[in-house]
Amino acid sequence: MTFDRAFAATWHAILTSRTLLSMMLLSVVLYAFYYPAPYAHEAPQKLPVVVVDQDNSALSRAMILDLDATRAVSVVAVVADPAAARADMRGGKADGIVLIADGLERQLRAGTPGSGVAIWVNATYLLRASTIGEAVSAVIRNIAQTRLLPGGQITRAGAPVTIVREPLFNRTGGYKGYVFPAVAIIIVQQTLLFGAATFMGGRRRAGTWRMRAAEFGGTLAAFSSVGVLGCCFLFGLAFWIQGVPVDTGIVGTVMAVPVFATAVAALGLLAGSAMDRSERAMYMLGPTSVPLFFLTGATYPLDQMPWFVAAFARLAPSTAGVHAFVPLNQMGATVREVALPLATLAVLAVGYSLLAYWRIVASAQPERAGD
Repeated sequence: MTFDRAFAATWHAILTSRTLLSMMLLSVVLYAFYYPAPYAHEAPQKLPVVVVDQDNSALSRAMILDLDATRAVSVVAVVADPAAARADMRGGKADGIVLIADGLERQLRAGTPGSGVAIWVNATYLLRASTIGEAVSAVIRNIAQTRLLPGGQITRAGAPVTIVREPLFNRTGGYKGYVFPAVAIIIVQQTLLFGAATFMGGRRRAGTWRMRAAEFGGTLAAFSSVGVLGCCFLFGLAFWIQGVPVDTGIVGTVMAVPVFATAVAALGLLAGSAMDRSERAMYMLGPTSVPLFFLTGATYPLDQMPWFVAAFARLAPSTAGVHAFVPLNQMGATVREVALPLATLAVLAVGYSLLAYWRIVASAQPERAGD
């Protein structure tokens, strides 16, 4: 079979197979809207907290009102007993406790140490914990600057230093803008990997998995083009619809997308050639999605992992893909700045293509089904 015929035949198989069509094309569209949906608000809002007001002063009451007025926090109860507040947090009624210690107003107006505000948070959800801490800190700074009487320590010392935070990327500061660009690479990789392995596993069962060089090249090119389409859809239309901040290095993205798609397609064909039936692909590769996401370094720095874990992570195209596409798409990086992950993708594409070629291409007669 010639290259062009193999290319067309592979696309025909994808479009006419309900399994491959839903797995490789429709699922990408579904995930583009399904995954970001829970993070539509970008940042946690109105997280419940319990305030323990031991000061019971005008300043503490103003602080509670200001805290409840923020977008991030909702004061669900004001109590005087810390034990009652801890019971509420253990019972799931609150995500945090804010303790306003006795003598806070007096100490602040006198400008002497000895009292303050304490925060306890449920660290099970790190984003919620940091949001509560930031909200309380902002309220305390505002109280200190606007509500203390003249003559206090802050007035004598002058205005506090103003800190201006200007994010270089993910300008919304939201969770969706942070995690979805990295997850998009995992979506493309896993759907393409599953599809190519399923296709090859079906041919293995039928005994037609051995190919000539031209047929192998056309099949690999067809699956790579599916990956290119998935990247274009996610990085272009899906990011725009979802409002993900984009500062695209278009030249680097155009260079990287075909290389990434080829690496994943070749890996899928290689993995599928070792499976005796198409159903094995989902059984064996399905559980890898979450571990591969954590191995990309998007949630924990890759250079802080044990060396053998980091070395294994670099075997997945998604790891280099995240380190290339996120800087290119969200940070406006240049090709030179992502040269290392681009080179890694190129090595993986060549390496997996050669391994798949060695495994699949043979001049022998097609093996019997089940061999």
